Amino acid sequence: MATQVLDRRRCVSCNRWGGKRRPGVAPGEVEYDEHDDKGECVEGPWHGTLRSPRNACGQWVLWVELKAPGS
Repeated sequence: MATQVLDRRRCVSCNRWGGKRRPGVAPGEVEYDEHDDKGECVEGPWHGTLRSPRNACGQWVLWVELKAPGS
C-alpha cells in the first residue's frame, strides 16, 4: 500500500475522488493500492474523468472518512 498525506490536498484525500482507498494508520494519511490507483472525479471540475491519487485541483473537498468525529 502507498500513502499520501492529506495536507497535500491531492485527489486521493478529496471527497470527490471515486478510487479505492482507506484512511491510513497515522492521522491525516490515506492508503491506496499503487497498482490500482485511478478513480473517477465525481461532481468536481474533472467530473467523469479518471484521476490519479496524486492529481490536484482548486476545488478539493476533504474526504468525509478523514473528518474528525464531531467536526
